[in-house]
Amino acid sequence: MSKFYARRRVSILAALAALTASVSLFNGPTASAALPTPVSAATARTYLASLTVATEDRTGYSRDLFNHWITISGTCNTRETVLKRDGSNVVTDSACASTSGSWYSPYDGATWTVASDLDIDHLVPLAEAWDSGADSWTSTQRQNFANDLTRPQLIAVTDNVNQAKSDQDPATWMPSVTSYRCTYVRAWVQVKYYYDLSVDSAEKSALTNYLSSC
Repeated sequence: MSKFYARRRVSILAALAALTASVSLFNGPTASAALPTPVSAATARTYLASLTVATEDRTGYSRDLFNHWITISGTCNTRETVLKRDGSNVVTDSACASTSGSWYSPYDGATWTVASDLDIDHLVPLAEAWDSGADSWTSTQRQNFANDLTRPQLIAVTDNVNQAKSDQDPATWMPSVTSYRCTYVRAWVQVKYYYDLSVDSAEKSALTNYLSSC
């Protein structure tokens, strides 16, 4: 094969791989797919500029209003699906529980080999969503948000790191791994934009500052 045709073949394969990745982003990842890649920093900046700025209101919030960890396929619920997706060499039993594997938590850089050491983080927390518009959603809309495998909204991370984050937005909490912060804010803005959620002024300022260095 000539060098020209070899290069052309590589280019075609790369294009097909990119197309496949794009399709999976919109159709939703399978249990073994990679974490959905957030929009670019440029796109995130455009999205952020269009978000409504409003004061947050938590009146009436309850986590139970967001039906989470629903069945995704067979015996696998959302948590188990994300664990299978985000881990390496994950082995599951007949109930879809992870019995072995390895998981890297991009928030703090830790690696775990026991699934119970991980939480599945709602990148935009449920309470944050409620504060910024989800209080007017239907139960179905809140369920879809709480189990969204298509947007970069769910990720397996160290359990106590997720608990420390709690319901904070980027104005008061960011991953300790600084190299992941650009990915984090791009994902945050993408999720808020897709679900037409507002941002408060401190949140927008923090997102703007982080995105400016992406």
